[in-house]
Amino acid sequence: MNGIVFAVIVLATSIVLVAVLAWLSRRLLGLPVGVLRALIAGLVGFVAALIVGQALRASESGHLAVFFSVAIGVPLIVAMIFIVAAEAVVPTGAGPQPVELALRARRSVARSRRYAQISRILVRHGLGPYLQGRPLRGWETAEGRTAIAVSLRRALEEGGVTFVKFGQLLSTRRDLLPEEFTDELSSLQDRAEPAPWEQVEELISQSLGAPAKEVFAELQPEPAAAASIAQVHKARLRCEAGPSATVAVKVQRPEIRATVEQDLDILLRLAARLEEHARWARAVGAVGVARGFGAAIREELDFGVEARNMAAVAATWKRQQRVVGRRVPVVIPAVHEELCTEHVLVIEWLDGINLRAAGPLIEDKGLDRAALARALLRSMVYQITEGGVFHADPHPGNVLLLTDGRLALLDFGSVGRLDAQQRAALLNLLSAVGRGDPAALRDALLDLVTRPDDIDEQQLERALGRFMARHLAGGAATAEMFTDLFRLASRFELSIPPEVATVLRALGTLEGTLSLLTPTIDIVGEARAYAADRIAAQVSPGAVQKTVTDELAALLPVLRRLPRRFDRVTGALEQGRLSVNVRQFADERDRRMITGLANQFLMAFLGVGSGIVAAMLLGTSGGPTITPGLSLYQFIGYNLLIVAAILALRVLFTILRSR
Repeated sequence: MNGIVFAVIVLATSIVLVAVLAWLSRRLLGLPVGVLRALIAGLVGFVAALIVGQALRASESGHLAVFFSVAIGVPLIVAMIFIVAAEAVVPTGAGPQPVELALRARRSVARSRRYAQISRILVRHGLGPYLQGRPLRGWETAEGRTAIAVSLRRALEEGGVTFVKFGQLLSTRRDLLPEEFTDELSSLQDRAEPAPWEQVEELISQSLGAPAKEVFAELQPEPAAAASIAQVHKARLRCEAGPSATVAVKVQRPEIRATVEQDLDILLRLAARLEEHARWARAVGAVGVARGFGAAIREELDFGVEARNMAAVAATWKRQQRVVGRRVPVVIPAVHEELCTEHVLVIEWLDGINLRAAGPLIEDKGLDRAALARALLRSMVYQITEGGVFHADPHPGNVLLLTDGRLALLDFGSVGRLDAQQRAALLNLLSAVGRGDPAALRDALLDLVTRPDDIDEQQLERALGRFMARHLAGGAATAEMFTDLFRLASRFELSIPPEVATVLRALGTLEGTLSLLTPTIDIVGEARAYAADRIAAQVSPGAVQKTVTDELAALLPVLRRLPRRFDRVTGALEQGRLSVNVRQFADERDRRMITGLANQFLMAFLGVGSGIVAAMLLGTSGGPTITPGLSLYQFIGYNLLIVAAILALRVLFTILRSR
């Protein structure tokens, strides 16, 4: 029994010593340290204490004072060294928390299975060698590129929803991929078998917080359309007074989010692997493309975001109809925001057919294809240059031709946003293209991009002049001109913001959509004609008068204060009292930086000083003796070495944490 009690006492004492060492090491380092890391450091220090204690007991100079100063100081230094080394290898926040380890292990197993499945698909379609960075066989010829593109398209289709949508994104990136790839990937279809009605109905009830039968007077189990992320059901809302509204209920497929997240992780790892082994992947920025796609599809998975996007676009729609014209109205469905959740979107039902299959309807009604294309183009240009929020994916499946001859835009899960400065620069860019002015085009382009400090503006203007002569000399241009324009920007190391890249992608997608209506439409010509109309409207007498009035209203308070301030300055100058007051370190961030540097310098100075004094004392012979083998000078020197080590470790830890 006494042995058990002794063991319990020893265990409790050991735990207390480990906790004390962990707490002291955290406090002496001066910055937050994770509890797990500190406890491991305390355990390492405790082991060092046992070793030091054994050495002191075996030594003839093992005095009690030396035991408390050295035998505790050395383990403390060992614990601090462990924390500093751990911070250097794995910085705080870089590694997973203990609670996440089990979840990560589970996800890793599932990801490995899915990764193996994707790898088998790539190998089956002959794309496996390219993951190792081997040269693309047949890339030099159009036939070889077409064969690779066909294999890639088939592999993406077999890979599932995430990879199909990624292929659809790549089909719009003419700035990254050859024409054979963009043409082949544009044929990817986002279709899927409908989810079981029982699961869909349960998801609707859970999302809306009430049984579907209580919300809808009628809800058709058969979907009107089914895609890989969601499916659409026709329904009628319950209405006490008057006829009930017919709506489209867009429901997210059950369990799709987990599948997409897993595939996005795999896609990013594949992109990183390609960039590591293949030069062509580094040239196109595979990792950046994958990350941008991941952000876009995650936003598309939240139908609440889509509802807010539609509300933002609708806020500018009334003015758009006045600007674009009423000959062929372009509409968007109304949103029932009170019924929209993360997984369910309820919007107005529109009777029509998407542009891929709208040919017979156009012929039956005798509609003007050029007028339809012009209305859709002007609507998109308005959204980009004036609305500020625009549809970023206007492919044919997202454009409806309604039975009454109007056009409608659907699926606002992916939108782009531009600030006022970017919209003005785009309008100026279109205007410069219309005038054939390279200098104005250069200025508008530099307003859109992030420019390097050493850019040669004269060379850029000449390159833009050659660009305009090549693309506009014949009088017609296509959206491919924008692709070449931004390739030129890359050659001059002009960084294109993601918002502007989204504009490029939307225009590329729009070109394919408009070609279904009329292959001969001059997209750039129509866009610059629109820009000319808008700029002419801005310089009309009414618009100029309004602009001048607004500017004067903003300037009037400044003008009122100006005479008093001018009189005050001239009076102080006349009397010799004019001075300039500059407050140094007025910014709190500057004060914190200076204080931190001063603290580190002082700690380093004290540490170096303590080490030098300790070395001098340890090298000094004679003096008062504590034990036959230990003098007072040596005792003080050993302890100063401990102090110097603690100060040096604190400075080193602060430097590592500041990374």
